[in-house]
Amino acid sequence: MNQILFSTSWCIPFYGLVGALLTLPWAIGLIRRTGPRPAAYVNLLATVLAFIHSLFVFVDIWNTEPKSFLITWFKAADFDLSFALEVSPVSIGTTVLITGLSLLALTYALGYLEKDWAIARFFALMGFFEAALSGLAISDSLFLSYALLEMLTLSTYLLVGFWYAQPLVVTAARDAFWTKRVGDLLLLMGVVTLSTLAGSLNFSDLYEWAQTANLNSTTSTLLGLALIAGPAGKCAQFPLHLWLDEAMEGPNPASVMRNSLVVAGGAFILFKLQPILALSPVALNALIIMGTVTAVGASLVSLAQIDIKRALSHSTSAYMGLVFLAVGMQQGGVALMLLLTHAIAKALLFMSSGSVIFTTNTQDLTEMGGLWSRMPATTTAYVVGSAGMVTLLPLGSFWAMLGWADGLAFVSPWVIAVLVLVNGLTALNLTRVFRLIFWGQPQQKTRRTPEVGWQMALPMVTLTVLALLLPLMLQQWYLLPDWESINWIVVTLLVSSTVLGIGIGSNMYLHKAWSRSRVLAWRFLQDLLGYDFYIDRVYRVTVVGLVALLSKISAWSDRYLVDGFINLVGFAAIFGGQTLKYSISGRSQGYLLTILVGISLLGFLISWSLGLLNMFSF
Repeated sequence: MNQILFSTSWCIPFYGLVGALLTLPWAIGLIRRTGPRPAAYVNLLATVLAFIHSLFVFVDIWNTEPKSFLITWFKAADFDLSFALEVSPVSIGTTVLITGLSLLALTYALGYLEKDWAIARFFALMGFFEAALSGLAISDSLFLSYALLEMLTLSTYLLVGFWYAQPLVVTAARDAFWTKRVGDLLLLMGVVTLSTLAGSLNFSDLYEWAQTANLNSTTSTLLGLALIAGPAGKCAQFPLHLWLDEAMEGPNPASVMRNSLVVAGGAFILFKLQPILALSPVALNALIIMGTVTAVGASLVSLAQIDIKRALSHSTSAYMGLVFLAVGMQQGGVALMLLLTHAIAKALLFMSSGSVIFTTNTQDLTEMGGLWSRMPATTTAYVVGSAGMVTLLPLGSFWAMLGWADGLAFVSPWVIAVLVLVNGLTALNLTRVFRLIFWGQPQQKTRRTPEVGWQMALPMVTLTVLALLLPLMLQQWYLLPDWESINWIVVTLLVSSTVLGIGIGSNMYLHKAWSRSRVLAWRFLQDLLGYDFYIDRVYRVTVVGLVALLSKISAWSDRYLVDGFINLVGFAAIFGGQTLKYSISGRSQGYLLTILVGISLLGFLISWSLGLLNMFSF
């Protein structure tokens, strides 16, 4: 291993951070004469350097053992706060993926936001995004990982609320922030508890502690559930999943990163926590239940969406559900492969959908149609991205699902049913969206729609080629199974579900004049799925309603009990003072008589209370 590359690998996350800081003079308006585009070029240059650096390190450490080095931040007496960083093919390969997709997303943003004067602020926030994700990839410390997850939460809030003049955007940013805070608070409790129990928060130390840990069932269960809560919020898993749908109000280049990499950040932490989660069977079962419910439920909900970005965002939650299911069944390698293939395919899908939105100025699927001949690069990107999402030979997701299903075909056959169902529903949804956008007759907004400019086309074409070459890369990394060991029954089931989903989706009819069916039964089902099983309304009745009731009780108590008692004392003092002023006579005999009467009454009350106390003591 090259010592220079190894010793400087910790610098990779700082490229994005430095690039974000250098764009601040344009973002806050200190430099105006040049316009905001130089800030974008500065951030792009920093991302290019990060990609080249991480690529050199990845090539150098390939086929080497993982190594780590310790950075001591604060040390006093018995308190030692240090951060461990891991340099391994997995961690550095993840940084290559992060910086590469960031570079493509930033290039894409040059065209998508070319007329937006806040583009400097956008690129600064994307730099923070990249820095937090790269640091998360090489972090070998749970404490540092938690801090970086908080940085991602803040960046998500700011990027979702980028166009803050729109009320829906403000609401979406607020909901995304507070929903994640619920999971982050529980995760923080788990981190503090784990620090007390294990004495260290470095993953290597935690793995050693987990081998000999002897926890009672209650402690291990609560610890495991707390550690799951944070990733569940980040990955938009049930019941903390509604924020990702609302986050689609932000700019599309940020949605590219959010749906491909940011949600995967929480799943990556979950992957690293596997040995600790294995201490609690309840936690593993919770992962399995949560992942299954989210995967199937989100796949169904996506079928009823008429907003192109929301239809794709629900499939993101579904695939993160499959990752949770894989981790719950102790299939960590499959989870990583799913994250890799999903990231590339979903980034390509969101770039394609963003190009459609950019040229048509609408996200409504009912207003689109006939774009395949007008936007060939965008159409090709969508087709390749969709094929990479489902089990269609020979693209990436096929091998990820096959490798997982093949090992569990006889141990847990119900997993095969979940994979087949989710795969078929995903194929149906993506085909339905393709049919409504690219097939059929052109609509009013798509009759004169041109292909996007080179800034947006170049990232799409590059990512399309990368998605097509991904199976060769997996073969080069020895991640593909041998043909002799393939379970052809599983292959047949998965491919059949894809073909069935494509067949149904290509014939699913949706009238352009209305988005709801006129058949009552179909309308009920469409509303049930379109409104996400009415979960937001259930929240309003239960959680939000309970909080509102408690707030009203607290406000009534403050107004009538606390403030009322204080005001009563003040009013009594004023009334007594006003009353006593009329009893002033100027005679000392009257004053002495009043004092004697008061002292007598006070003595009587004291003696009476002491008598009662003696009586009860006997």
